[in-house]
Amino acid sequence: MGRLLIAAILVASFATVARAQTPRPFPGAGTPPQRPAAPAPAAPVPASSVTAQSALADPSAPTAETLGVAVYPGAQFLGSYDAGRGQRYYLYGTTASFVELLGYYRTQTGERGDLVFKDPPTHMFTGGSLARYREETMAFPPSVTVKDWTSGGSPGYLNPAPGAQPRHYPTVIMIVPPPAGAPAPR
Repeated sequence: MGRLLIAAILVASFATVARAQTPRPFPGAGTPPQRPAAPAPAAPVPASSVTAQSALADPSAPTAETLGVAVYPGAQFLGSYDAGRGQRYYLYGTTASFVELLGYYRTQTGERGDLVFKDPPTHMFTGGSLARYREETMAFPPSVTVKDWTSGGSPGYLNPAPGAQPRHYPTVIMIVPPPAGAPAPR
């Protein structure tokens, strides 16, 4: 009986010691990935003084020729994502207001666009200088979508570059060009 009691005490003490150890996280889980800090975007330029030049600070950002439409001057390239069927989404953050961007893209596309969501305000341009949507070859209509991220009191879209300025973008632009080889708009 004494041996059984000693064995039970040893098992209980080992279990207590095992529970007391702090587990180590997976290597690198506690440290954010190291990325170079993104340069701060340039101040927004009024649409009336905009030229055809691209104000992209990131050399890996696609050009207006690749996108089929000019990017708002001063907009910061945030990244691109696979949309399927050879298309990509290109995201840009900007400190310009939602209304400024609507005016700019109305001029760029030659159309009024459509308010697709009232809250948060989201406006989409799918015609004009953009290619026509072809369901059999495209995953998403070629378009420019402008979204107000400050709706409802939000500080905006968080800048993905740690420590970069601005911390939040009030407005985000999503551009979806047609896939390579799509017919040009008429």
